[in-house]
Amino acid sequence: MSIALPFLALILATAFAAYHRLRLAVWAALAGSLLVACGLLGASPTATLVAAAMLLLVAVPVLIPAIRKPLLTAPVLRVLRKALPPLSQTERIALETGSVGFEGDLFNGKPDWHKLLAYPKPQLTPEEQAFLDGPVEELCKRINDWEITHVHADLPPELWDFLKQNKFFGMIIPKEYGGLGFSALAHHKVIQKIASISSVVSATVGVPNSLGPGELIHRYGTQEQKDYYLPRLAAGIEVPCFGLTGPFAGSDATSIPDYGIVCKGQWNGANVLGVKLTFDKRYITLAPVATLIGLAFRMYDPDGLLGDTKDIGITLALLPRDTPGVDIGRRHFPLNSPFQNGPIHGREVFIPLSQLIGGVAMAGKGWNMLNECLAVGRSITLPSTASGGAKAGAVVTGAYARIRKQFGLSVGRFEGVEEALARIGGRAYVISALSQATAAAVDRGDVPSVPSAIAKYHCTTAAREVSKDVMDIIGGKGIVLGPRNFAGRGWQAAPIAITVEGANIMTRSLLIFGQGSILCHPYILKEMRAAQDPDSRAGLQALDGVLYAHIGNAISNAVRSLWFGLTGARLQTGLPGDAYTRKFFRKLNRYAANLALLTDVSLGALGGRLKFKESLSGRLGDVLSHLYMMAAVLKRHHDEGCPDADKPLLAWAFHNSVYEIESALSQALRNFPIRPLGWLLWPLVFPWGRRAVAPGDRLSRRVANLLMNPNEARDRLAAGAFLTPGDNNPGGRINSYLAQAIAAEPVERKFLKALKSGQITALEFPAQVEEAVRLGVITADERAQLEALRAITLDTIMVDDFDSAELRAACAPAPHPGTTRAVA
Repeated sequence: MSIALPFLALILATAFAAYHRLRLAVWAALAGSLLVACGLLGASPTATLVAAAMLLLVAVPVLIPAIRKPLLTAPVLRVLRKALPPLSQTERIALETGSVGFEGDLFNGKPDWHKLLAYPKPQLTPEEQAFLDGPVEELCKRINDWEITHVHADLPPELWDFLKQNKFFGMIIPKEYGGLGFSALAHHKVIQKIASISSVVSATVGVPNSLGPGELIHRYGTQEQKDYYLPRLAAGIEVPCFGLTGPFAGSDATSIPDYGIVCKGQWNGANVLGVKLTFDKRYITLAPVATLIGLAFRMYDPDGLLGDTKDIGITLALLPRDTPGVDIGRRHFPLNSPFQNGPIHGREVFIPLSQLIGGVAMAGKGWNMLNECLAVGRSITLPSTASGGAKAGAVVTGAYARIRKQFGLSVGRFEGVEEALARIGGRAYVISALSQATAAAVDRGDVPSVPSAIAKYHCTTAAREVSKDVMDIIGGKGIVLGPRNFAGRGWQAAPIAITVEGANIMTRSLLIFGQGSILCHPYILKEMRAAQDPDSRAGLQALDGVLYAHIGNAISNAVRSLWFGLTGARLQTGLPGDAYTRKFFRKLNRYAANLALLTDVSLGALGGRLKFKESLSGRLGDVLSHLYMMAAVLKRHHDEGCPDADKPLLAWAFHNSVYEIESALSQALRNFPIRPLGWLLWPLVFPWGRRAVAPGDRLSRRVANLLMNPNEARDRLAAGAFLTPGDNNPGGRINSYLAQAIAAEPVERKFLKALKSGQITALEFPAQVEEAVRLGVITADERAQLEALRAITLDTIMVDDFDSAELRAACAPAPHPGTTRAVA
């Protein structure tokens, strides 16, 4: 024991210092003090001297800069210069334009939960709330989604006029230019409410307020462009679209083949310097009705009219629809969700340089501009659309499952349906929290590149799963389209959100972790910049400032991962929350340390090869995503006063995410590209093996009951969805029947008991209730309850039918013009 004691003391000091992230000098002093104590306690002098030598061997070179820089830092810098691959233009710009919020704490491995909970609670202004309660509510009452999707394949003219008159297209445009000047939170709330009744209308409103000319002009336009275009966009005089995607450029937008050549040409009767554009775009929302087109293209100056640079780069321009040579193509038809969408083409279309967004000064900076706006758009429009659909789907399906009876029992009482209802409720709860959190990040001034990717991917993916479970529960009600169907169009539209603004497969496997591991990591980006600094002395100085902090952080995460795994993350202090939520924060600390550890090991072992290991990147991205989602959920729960009624939803969401985190970590380790390294990491991450389990049956039953009974948690979950009952809102009608149906259930049970026993012999319902009153089984008032229950049940379960002629197209399709035109 006397021999082992000094080494145990050294290990203990190192583990303690690493866990608490003490400075290196503090660690050295602590370890030295323990070794002195060991000597005084009679430990082996030889062992004590060996342990002291080991301490000095590490501490002296690292603590003394004159030794550290030439002996340690310089060789590392040389290795990094050779090992790090050059960043592509897409990657470099993405890293330059993003900002980092709480997600950076997750990569650090030691999240500051107090900082998260200290963020201001997201709240609407009185003006924004009035707009939501007034024009938005009125818009939703006017929407007839069946007529839009089946009869007109478009919004009716009066709805277009209502949107323009009430400045729905100008929500993000500042008031000084005639817009509403709303916050990102208000934008989120408006899109969420509209999406709960019609995805077509939400897309129509969402696009001008996300990635479009309005935001680009506001952020980057010249003063002349702002003064002219923003008031026209706010008033709906101009309807905008933005042309980015083309047949040969999807996820890698910097590779777009559309080009513009700097030259002189005629504009409004004058010979001016401008750009001659050739482009071929598709999937452009609002293109068929747009009057103002934003366009991304690659700008070239072969004759040096602007300077020495020939390939200026991605540039953005504004094209009025009537610009000679602009060809607005025929409409696309996106999965029976016919929002205005189509191709735009042009060949040698001349515009002056004044039509470049931001003028000549912003030429070549288009991808930077787009990347910021894409982050904001992904943060709001698509997550908010998913949230509106999920909220409405959760409460309406819960009501349907209570009202709809099979074998004399509400279908929601069957365990298989309970499982599906729990998934719907839990996912809707997460989607709602996540979509609000990303909008709040935008309002705090962030450009949330990584959170926006998380929100876009997980909100739209979870919403698709919600839609699937809704369709499974309501059965024929969902598959027979018509005015009574509240779910069919949502099911058809679900893949659209999965696809647009970056396909979800690419977002998961390339963007979330790929961008996050560099942008959000506390040291990696600084080290990359140091390694790529052409000034060797400056690079050495910069690397020396972060390298050893990074090493210490990595050791800390290894120690914390092991300790949290061994103790079940129980022995922690200083955490926020109450007795119920504190255990959640403890567990998240463990998984944050796991993520940080695997990030450092993956980057260190694989280097530039990591970006090609998409399966590993996707799994680590899943860990990051679920950590961030649970942070959003806990933040929302805290902001709402930690209501007890919401605990089943919170618990289901948390246990589901923890199960997904452990699954992703397990798969990452079992399939780690360097297999022995994966084996070595396993005991640091799972010293007792995987312990997390998916939400259990009892918890699922509690969540299902929340959806099938009126209660405050259900009301909070539904908040923000349009549930006003009316002829245009079958989901709202079904939801409004829930309390009435529950009140009639005792009478229904008495009636069914008498019916099954043979006491009532009539064969049809009107005669049966008449006989029940005559026999004294029910009273006259109870008969009225049963008749009302019968009526609302019929409205809940009935589907539509049509004459064959009603389902035929109003006109035969025109001959197809042929294959997509090619641009030379």
